[in-house]
Amino acid sequence: MLSATLTGANREIASIDTHAHVFIRGLPLAEHRRYAPDYDAPLDAYFAQLDAHGIARGVLVQPSFLGTNCGYLLDALRSAPDRLRGVAVIARDCEPATLADMFDAGVVGIRLNLIGHADQPLDHWLSARTLAHVREFGWHVEVHAQAARLQRIVAPLLEAQVNVVVDHFGRPDPALGANDPGFRHLLELARTKRVWVKVSGAYRNWTGSGTSDDGTRHAFHLLKEAFGVQRLMWGSDWPHTQYETAEQFTRSLELLRALLPDENERSIVFAQTPASFYMFDKQAGTR
Repeated sequence: MLSATLTGANREIASIDTHAHVFIRGLPLAEHRRYAPDYDAPLDAYFAQLDAHGIARGVLVQPSFLGTNCGYLLDALRSAPDRLRGVAVIARDCEPATLADMFDAGVVGIRLNLIGHADQPLDHWLSARTLAHVREFGWHVEVHAQAARLQRIVAPLLEAQVNVVVDHFGRPDPALGANDPGFRHLLELARTKRVWVKVSGAYRNWTGSGTSDDGTRHAFHLLKEAFGVQRLMWGSDWPHTQYETAEQFTRSLELLRALLPDENERSIVFAQTPASFYMFDKQAGTR
């Protein structure tokens, strides 16, 4: 495994990739899954990407196809507590002891990946008891769903007094882009001051996303105007599952720099906000 220490002459201090996945073939797969990769994306390969691009730290998000079996994720987090934090997927009635183990390993939030799932009340995914424990740990809930569904998903989470992260620009309908009513509602959620948005995975929303993509730029402008740079965070979405042949880590980083040419604003999105939000300013497993 490559070194997990924060070394490298050209590393941008405290820069953070807030969205990546690690996995290997042979891990137990979720019973209900949309797909499963036929390749490995191990931690040392991810560290190689971070090191090659001068990025200090990363946030590992449990892949959807592994379901609630977070063993590989937790092992990765434990191997590099100064450099990694995690976002887990948990069972509806997750035991407090399991949550505590995750907390000790460096988990700072849970994810609801609802792409491919029918609409259900929040209690279908997380019991009130489990959600109370999530809140007690100070964790957030990360939501991955189409923009049209965000209102009915995010509202009960906010009512439960947890902070929310919305994945991948809010996943507007590619045919509607920033005119998607669901995306427009996401902009209104900025008023709550308890919702953050990941500017990641643009290629999942707009075909051929790159530094010149008008749809991406327009959506980002609206997000920045509504949320301010203080509640936007960048993620590489490595290893770009289902888009492996079309996307690269370098391209996602170039997109960030094109969207945020101002170095001070980019530092907020790339370093300052995620450092605090993902608790890199604290030792893993401490409050």
